Amino acid sequence: MDYQNWGPADMSAPARTTLPEVPVERGMVLEDVQSGWVGAVTRVEKSGGMHVVALEDRRGKSRSFRLGFGFLLEGRPINLVPPAPRAAPTTAAGRTASGSVRVAGQRAQVAKASRIWVEGKHDAELVEKVWGDDLRVEGIVVEPLHGIDDLAGAVAAFNPGPGRRLGVLVDHLVPNSKESRIADAVMASPGAAGNVLIVGHPYVDVWQAIRPSVLGIAKWPAVPRGQDWKTGILAAFGWPHQTKEDVGLGWQKLLGAVHTYADLEASLLGRVEEVIDFLTVP
Repeated sequence: MDYQNWGPADMSAPARTTLPEVPVERGMVLEDVQSGWVGAVTRVEKSGGMHVVALEDRRGKSRSFRLGFGFLLEGRPINLVPPAPRAAPTTAAGRTASGSVRVAGQRAQVAKASRIWVEGKHDAELVEKVWGDDLRVEGIVVEPLHGIDDLAGAVAAFNPGPGRRLGVLVDHLVPNSKESRIADAVMASPGAAGNVLIVGHPYVDVWQAIRPSVLGIAKWPAVPRGQDWKTGILAAFGWPHQTKEDVGLGWQKLLGAVHTYADLEASLLGRVEEVIDFLTVP
């Protein structure tokens, strides 16, 4: 027995308690104890190596706080922790994300001369995520165009021909649109017939090719004419939308919800498969 520890003790000191850890969720109403700020969670992001939560009050004003202790949920103190990572759905055994049979032990081939062109970076990332395994087996590279206004000039410079085919995936390719007129002009150019295939989906942007149910919504929000479509979508979701970085982060959230071909609309699936067949069938 250690007699040195004898002496007066504060018997009124409260017993130490462990606060419950609560993963943050969008829509959760919290109170920051120190400032008294009360608001609903609109977003959670990692900044400077720490997680930050944005709380929007009833007047629409927002403030950000670091996750951890110091929050009340329904009047009770909690330890606010990052959301639990969601396990990505796995594809069926022996299948790629596109649903094709996985080729075991197959190394990526050296890139062929044929190419798939898409309008922008987001289109390329979506095609790569779902069809990337198949394209590496075939040796086909996906390249973003950053717009199709000068598609005719780009095709002429590519100089398509037998063994050097070109497949182009265009946004909003509907009758009587600017995109359809550009496509028609390209296909009428010398060397295009049999060597160039231009297909498209009906959506304003490839974002809309993600099925709404995958995102937990009934349908994509309507964006008023004259407003930038992507920033309008992000604003409707309640996500940051003021800068290019906001748009990029918003797209990464959307892309993160896509795991297999089943998460995409059939109108995109069919067009991409059509292009791949065109470039790989002799």
